[in-house]
Amino acid sequence: MKKLTVIKGKWFPGGHSQQVIWYTTFANEIVLLGPGLSLSAELIASLVADCRWMIYMLQAWVPATRNFSTTGTDTLTEAQSGDTTILMVLPLFVPPPLPNGAVPVNCGAQDRIFATVQDIKNSGKCSDKDAATLGIVGSDLPGPDYTVLQPVFIVSIVNGQVFIKWNFGGYAAYLDAFELQVDRNDGKGFVPLVIDPSPGYTDTQPFPAVRTVWTYRGIFQVDVARVGLWSQPVSIAVQATTTQA
Repeated sequence: MKKLTVIKGKWFPGGHSQQVIWYTTFANEIVLLGPGLSLSAELIASLVADCRWMIYMLQAWVPATRNFSTTGTDTLTEAQSGDTTILMVLPLFVPPPLPNGAVPVNCGAQDRIFATVQDIKNSGKCSDKDAATLGIVGSDLPGPDYTVLQPVFIVSIVNGQVFIKWNFGGYAAYLDAFELQVDRNDGKGFVPLVIDPSPGYTDTQPFPAVRTVWTYRGIFQVDVARVGLWSQPVSIAVQATTTQA
């Protein structure tokens, strides 16, 4: 697990969503600026392929695996206490399709990009303006103190579902996701709900017929590892609505 005190490399962001933006910008701009930096056409094409692969991994593949982890938890619950008359079929993880222009590349895509960035910086051929355009300059920006970092969120009922209003607290560049757990007052305690990379989440679980209290808690993640402290539990009363004939 990386423990950032400043943005990695001073110019490369720490959060996955910000990294996607960086890779996209770099891939677009290196095509235009690369020839003037004495980069070969082959190297430029390789850098673009590496960027597109990393964008796919961060933007599509990793979120899909996180969603599947929730499916795995639900499947285990089904195995433990599901309908005894139904033969269980285990779900299969199907990776998201590659977007146009993206292809698998050899391992180490990020390391190759970083090595080229260092070569560009060492060459003396890259102006300050072009370096800024490529996103390879930056300043030391203080990151969060993980010893005290604690999410704060609120819950409300919106259109018959619980909405969890959360955000990264100003540290989106250093954080990747928000892990949510829920206690539905059913004797199971806190169980996984979602690992959410984007602020705001709607719990689609149908409300119970009898009034009960659901309690939520969350913690931030970096590189799929928990960082900081669990939030304070936040509770809300829920009950299915009935329509009078």
